[in-house]
Amino acid sequence: MLTCRTVWKKVAPLARTSSTVCRQNVRRAGLNNGRIPTRVPAAHMSGGLPGGGGDNLKYALLVGAATVGGLAYAFYTLKGDQQRYQERITEISSRSQKPAAKESATPIPSQPPATIEPKPEAESSSPEPSPPASATEVAATSETTEQPPAVDSTPASLKVPSHASYLLIGGGTASFAAARSIRARDPGARVLIVTDEPDLPYMRPPLSKELWFSDDPSVTETLRFKQWNGKERSIYFQPPSFYINPEELDSAENGGVAVLIGKKVVQMDVRGNKVKLDDDTEISYDKCLIATGGIPRNLQVIERAGEEVMKRTTLFRKIEDFRSLDKVSRNVKSITIIGGGFLGSELACALGRRSIESDLEVIQMFPEKGNMGKVLPEYLSNWTTEKVKKEGVKVITEALVKSVTYKDDKLEIQLKDGRLVKTDHIVTAVGLEPNVDLAKSGGLEVDSDFGGYRVNAELQARSNIWVAGDAACFYDIRLGRRRVEHHDHAVVSGRLAGENMTGASKPYWHQSMFWSDLGPDVGYEAIGIVDSSLPTVAVFAKATAKDTPKAATEESGTGIRSESETEDTATSAVASATPAPVVEKRDDYGKGVIFYLRDKVVVGIILWNVFNRMPIARKIIKDGEEHADLNEVAKLFNIHED
Repeated sequence: MLTCRTVWKKVAPLARTSSTVCRQNVRRAGLNNGRIPTRVPAAHMSGGLPGGGGDNLKYALLVGAATVGGLAYAFYTLKGDQQRYQERITEISSRSQKPAAKESATPIPSQPPATIEPKPEAESSSPEPSPPASATEVAATSETTEQPPAVDSTPASLKVPSHASYLLIGGGTASFAAARSIRARDPGARVLIVTDEPDLPYMRPPLSKELWFSDDPSVTETLRFKQWNGKERSIYFQPPSFYINPEELDSAENGGVAVLIGKKVVQMDVRGNKVKLDDDTEISYDKCLIATGGIPRNLQVIERAGEEVMKRTTLFRKIEDFRSLDKVSRNVKSITIIGGGFLGSELACALGRRSIESDLEVIQMFPEKGNMGKVLPEYLSNWTTEKVKKEGVKVITEALVKSVTYKDDKLEIQLKDGRLVKTDHIVTAVGLEPNVDLAKSGGLEVDSDFGGYRVNAELQARSNIWVAGDAACFYDIRLGRRRVEHHDHAVVSGRLAGENMTGASKPYWHQSMFWSDLGPDVGYEAIGIVDSSLPTVAVFAKATAKDTPKAATEESGTGIRSESETEDTATSAVASATPAPVVEKRDDYGKGVIFYLRDKVVVGIILWNVFNRMPIARKIIKDGEEHADLNEVAKLFNIHED
């Protein structure tokens, strides 16, 4: 008995090994061939064990029994595995058929109109992709479509796509321009826009311009307005039917653009190519665009003033801010706008027009000596200030706010020079802070001088991450590193980023322009670096009835001025033969051209009530040449022709 036990201890491991090897080989052969192989390799042992004949006989019997047992075990195990395999296949087949039958029998619940309608895929089915949209095309896409106001189209149960080939963070102009550009170059692209706003992509300029001059009492709901030329359009770039449902993005045959509204990207994993939303949902991507725009700045004295002051302060940026301020302007007696830049001056003129009809007091205060003091030469800034006053605005210059308090149902603004201003509501328009919340988690560089994500001339921050719009601090190959906060730059940079996301590798060279209107009669357009601290040379001429923003839009047929001409137009411009005296200071600046110089080279140009000449200005800056007589250069704009 002792001898048998000793032998079994030595043989058992070998027997188990042999059984395991046989079982694995048999199963593998059975799964591959659908039957048991005719020959199963067995484990071999070399030599014998020492001992007498009886021990050898016992050993042989034990080995034989172990082999037979192992083969029997492998046979029955394989047979059971095959049976379970067939049952599993049958179960999977029946499961795949159940949803299809259920889908055909059960109607799909209707979704909100903002994303349910399929996108018309005319451009996707075209054999040749259309060229990227220009600034005019991006802004004018909604002119001929009936656009209902956007609503929250993201129900709580919406299934968020787990992956997007092109992920665009931010729902503003830059994102929309990029989406159009991507689809033009890659007609089957699947583009997902994620925005924390409750609205589909829209243009911001009308919020401080044309919408305030609308005669429609329901304009805050429809967000439709008449341009200076009388054409009606919507603030939205496209109607809801243009977009596809985010849930359908993965399955859309021709791709499309989906908008995930009311969702905020809070974290980026650059190495893992994915982002996390504020509800902990993760979305992976192949290419990503950051177009998060900016956040309106506030004065620290207002932020520290308490809840009652903050409740009566508007930081103007979004649709909801326009609606809120419109309501406030109809229910209070006095509104004070702090800020003398583009936004502050536009809102002041808009509210000033309304004050004439409703006895609303509109006050504008700023630390500069005149409106647009950081942009316009001093003499022109002073003239602009007088123009704003004629619009019904009380202007307070060189005003530095010391404190703001709420007392006796009034806001009291104490200035540092002792002046006291009482008002009912404050609108703060003191600039924009680029939204760089994703810089830390994404390991992205923020420019210390200009702010914003630091990118190269191709608007690239990383190998598969681009930045466009207000949040981009880019390298301009002509003017150096810059950051621009204007609509046309959002269009230009968004379009360029979209092209480069599809492999174009183009540098930023097309200078964007920006414009501002002080009502329908005075408007100006600018390009390049326009800083009042730079030396300037101006050429002015007498204005005519057609030298107004209203007349310009009537002629061009578009609300986004100066983009109706191409770059080629500038190369063939013929200078006027009429003498053009340089005028630096006069009482009436009807129309003219202001050149901004750096090292005797023109780096910026303002066209004052001169329209449809921007390509010429763009070419002058692009050439980067010194000009001995800017008086001659001004002739290219034909400002002396009636």
